[in-house]
Amino acid sequence: MDYIDKHFLESLSYRFPTIGKASTEIINLSAILQLPKETEHFLTDIHGEYEQFAHILKNGSGAIRSKIEEVFGFELSNEDKKELATLIYYPDEKIELVEATGTNMHDWYRTMLLRLIRMTRRASMKYTRSKVRKSIDPEFAYIIEELITQNNTLAKENYYEGILESIIRTGRAKECIHAFAITIQRLVVNHLHIVGDIYDRGPGPDKVIETLIHHHSVDIQWGNHDVVWIGAACGNLACMATVMRLSARYGNLDILEDSYGINLIPLMKFAMDIYKDDPCTCFKIKYDPETYDMSNLPLDMKMHKAVAILQFKLEGQLIKRHPEFHMDDRLLLDKIDYENKKITLYGETYDMEDVYLPTVDPKDPYKLTPEEEALIKHIQGGFRNCERLQRHVRFLLSKGSLYLVYNNTLLFHGSIPLNEDGSFRSVELEGKPYKGRELMDVMDNYVRKGYYLPPGDEKCYATDLIYFLWTNEASPLFGKERMTTFERYFIKDKRAHEEPKTPYYRLYNDETIVNQILEEFNLPTDVAHIVNGHVPVKQKKGESPIKCGGKLLIIDGGFSRAYQSTTGIAGYTLISNSYGFKLVYHEPFTSTEEAIRTGSDIHSEILVVEEVTRRQTVNDTDTGRVLRQQIRELEALLAAYRTGKIRERE
Repeated sequence: MDYIDKHFLESLSYRFPTIGKASTEIINLSAILQLPKETEHFLTDIHGEYEQFAHILKNGSGAIRSKIEEVFGFELSNEDKKELATLIYYPDEKIELVEATGTNMHDWYRTMLLRLIRMTRRASMKYTRSKVRKSIDPEFAYIIEELITQNNTLAKENYYEGILESIIRTGRAKECIHAFAITIQRLVVNHLHIVGDIYDRGPGPDKVIETLIHHHSVDIQWGNHDVVWIGAACGNLACMATVMRLSARYGNLDILEDSYGINLIPLMKFAMDIYKDDPCTCFKIKYDPETYDMSNLPLDMKMHKAVAILQFKLEGQLIKRHPEFHMDDRLLLDKIDYENKKITLYGETYDMEDVYLPTVDPKDPYKLTPEEEALIKHIQGGFRNCERLQRHVRFLLSKGSLYLVYNNTLLFHGSIPLNEDGSFRSVELEGKPYKGRELMDVMDNYVRKGYYLPPGDEKCYATDLIYFLWTNEASPLFGKERMTTFERYFIKDKRAHEEPKTPYYRLYNDETIVNQILEEFNLPTDVAHIVNGHVPVKQKKGESPIKCGGKLLIIDGGFSRAYQSTTGIAGYTLISNSYGFKLVYHEPFTSTEEAIRTGSDIHSEILVVEEVTRRQTVNDTDTGRVLRQQIRELEALLAAYRTGKIRERE
């Protein structure tokens, strides 16, 4: 035994000071390896649709309804099953609704507690008692653990009955039911993967983040919409303007002003002054007719145009700072023929719908006016000093990454940059070329530098690179040759709106290419999968989310309402458990209120993507790999105790 090994084992002996304690831990870890694999839940492209997200999180993409069927089968009517499901999703609200009907609450509480005990017992079957205990509200841990581990012997029948009656008699039934419901939700789905794009379009990304902060087990792979918000929080001007433009475009400026406390009154005054006589018809708002205040429309369109022009100027300045980004083709303000209302792009000349750009100097089109300078500096202070936004971004950085390898699955939001021949595309950053996994790692590092470094040239470059990730064709988060934002505003001819996809999206059905990507991330090509989102799968046009025979799954099916008319559904989610992969596609969600009142659920269809021939256990997972290493270390400690090389401490 060399010095390092002995030093390590001596350190380990403080945790396991005797032969008995070391061997007990070996027995415990060896037993855990034989338990069924945890259930993983994959969601992507949430885009601020908080209510639908929260409901799918609560119902585990149908996993809880499946558990109810397993436990109760034909024993309960469909109405009773629906009521039980709603109680598990929304315990407090459901109880309040039942109380208002004049129901005998003593009998109802007793019935529901008995059903929840059976559900919790079933959901906890594949976990250790220790893990189950940690999943229960500490206030009810002893009571719930007693009830779900009852042995149904006559000798203890009165004991269990006494517990139930005491819960109801002491007025704690409501709180106990809430504890049961949350425990079931946690046990049915053990781990959550968010595969990018929490932000933009929908009205509640901040609520999504708050929910995730309190989730028991989650990881995040950043999407392009997430990184542009990270860049905005860093104070990058182009990222900030982009975030404001997207919020304006979807009628969600309240996100900035109400949710994050960023004062937009200077923007409102600026827009009213500059565009007071301009109808801004090219800058329509994609609003939700059920929630949008139409009286705000004329002003919102003016603000929309103001921040769009600001974005085009600021991104133009950024592109000029970095010729190595190869984005000169996106410098468009200097291509406008104001006299003839035309613009020439990629060899084609197009009519422009609007050339009223009073803040643009044709001789120096990317220079900000003094008013714009003052406006963007004011807004920059709002982004940098918003404690809630900064807390949300720090959470994205602590739980998030550009990609993740988890249980033989490679997760990333967009794509892996490829050349036309399928080889990994090389991207030069600060004079050094990167490709494949190395490119993903260095990009991830730059995002963190952009946030954490103190002000200076290195931070400025890193935050500019965050904007690169948002929109560059070599970005793993964008996946298109160009972003035609300018063209969609100003040019009616839809030929100018095309955004050709990069080679990844033309090659992902080629098994050779998919295997090459898996090997790049040290994954076995015979059992591993790729999961990503980003590009909505148009199911109503016959597109399938299952690529390359099931090796690659694109699970963006239109979670955002803005995409549902295109995709035909309201999103895909994915469930991975000990039996394999199940792809779930959902119909649009109505509202939380209706779900509670009528017991309506999101109608979901489940498609089995892959079934394993042998039920997977913890031994087959990343956790299993860690546990096996711990067992080897403990066995070495045990051997050292028994040979006298290390003394027991007790």
